[in-house]
Amino acid sequence: MDYPPIPIASAASGPLAGLTLAVKDLYDVAGYPTGGGHPLRREWSGGKPDTAPVVQTLLDAGARFIGKTHTDEFAYSMNGENPHYGTPVNPRAPGRIPGGSSSGSVAAVAAGLADIALGTDTGGSIRLPASYCGLIGLRPTHGRIDTVGLQPLARSFDTVGWFARDVGVYEAVARLLLPEDTIPPPITRLVVATDIASYVLGHLERRVFEDVLERLFRIIDIAGEVRVAPDGFDAWRPIFRAIQAYEAWADHGAWITEHRPVLGEGVRQRFDWAERVPISDYETALAGKAVVREHLSSLAGSGTALVFPTAPSVALPLGMAGEALEAYRSRSISMLCTAGLSGLPQISMPIAEVEGLPFGISILGPRNSEMALLALCRRALQQYPDRG
Repeated sequence: MDYPPIPIASAASGPLAGLTLAVKDLYDVAGYPTGGGHPLRREWSGGKPDTAPVVQTLLDAGARFIGKTHTDEFAYSMNGENPHYGTPVNPRAPGRIPGGSSSGSVAAVAAGLADIALGTDTGGSIRLPASYCGLIGLRPTHGRIDTVGLQPLARSFDTVGWFARDVGVYEAVARLLLPEDTIPPPITRLVVATDIASYVLGHLERRVFEDVLERLFRIIDIAGEVRVAPDGFDAWRPIFRAIQAYEAWADHGAWITEHRPVLGEGVRQRFDWAERVPISDYETALAGKAVVREHLSSLAGSGTALVFPTAPSVALPLGMAGEALEAYRSRSISMLCTAGLSGLPQISMPIAEVEGLPFGISILGPRNSEMALLALCRRALQQYPDRG
């Protein structure tokens, strides 16, 4: 972003020494505004007095801060397009969206401008951009990493996340940010989530996923298939959307009402709807979320994880709009909402391509299994020595 550079101190040595760090403009960095993807919010924010603890942890480990990165307005979009600041280039798929809302962070790492970039994941804002841009993207167990100093979207789903090209760098960041409170067993079995995979759009993507499963079978047992949502994702998607909308308005509604910012069409429509979500719908959705969480925890546990494509397709062309875009968004939420509703960790691995374009493959693991997921990602990447 075009913030005037302010010197940010970092340790001279440490596990991240020599690595560069970019930070999504939802995190507080001392002296910088936190704009959240909107110029009026940026002006209102002013320079922050403190740095978010998660950012400070990486600085204290030797990472060198190089700047803040673009985000969709209020992080309430999956596209990576911003009407005020433009759309970061997808270096792996020029002419296509980078994915959002962590658009600037994913683009910075994919382009080699940063070694590490912090993002966030509420409804897919780490996993989807990682899939579109060919990077590793992990959504940790919900609540496992401190979100103090992070502008929220929906607190029931908000998580810290980050991008890196190299799995060793990714693991180094994970060891710093994840508490050493539990050491889960390794993941020894994968189960194919057939109903999530059914949302994939193209026959080429489906064929690529089948090829990936054959390669993964060389390194881990694939123990059958499962239908993740017994009643279908048409029952789960409204739960996710109601909670996200109600909490987004709870945090930002008063500010939006007072300042009346000009918003892009999609974000404006979502906030217009969020304002009208009654507390009764929110409470019903929270009860539904608890049921889904218990169900998914029974599927991903005791060394078992679910495998499925991260997104319906490769990155969409720039400028897609209207009903087609909203239909794609609904399809994407169906594929991505399992991690949010369950609170379980999910990693998108850059091991597949469709006609040269990145197509991420995801694994949803047991609670607190982030390091086991990264270990499996490392082994999977070894099956594709030209990637990752």
